Amino acid sequence: QVQLVESGGGLGQPGGSLRLSCAVSGFSLGIRAIGWFRQAPGKEREGVSCISASGRNTNYADSVKGRFTISRDTVKNTVYLQMNGLKPEDTAAYYCAISAGSGCQLVASRYPYWGQGTQVTVSS
Repeated sequence: QVQLVESGGGLGQPGGSLRLSCAVSGFSLGIRAIGWFRQAPGKEREGVSCISASGRNTNYADSVKGRFTISRDTVKNTVYLQMNGLKPEDTAAYYCAISAGSGCQLVASRYPYWGQGTQVTVSS
């Protein structure tokens, strides 16, 4: 059974950092791309970052480029999202998801498996 469990959310200060983790079970990270998405209240879910099945390719939303970094540990079968330079507009529920393919695309409809999400709130 495929399971994704996010952790690491919480309250962050503007300009501060948080690191999200996505522990994956029942599925090998080397087979499919993994993505991070977020959804703020009243807004549509948006793609934040993804990493390809090979781990060689990554992609970021323009709003987080230069601030967020996606990485993975294939031994722990865990994907991370390092978030630096936090802004209030980063406040959202963050979800990790497994793609139907090996390529990295920030299109939510391409991801059939989702975690339950972790809340990130950026406020002083």
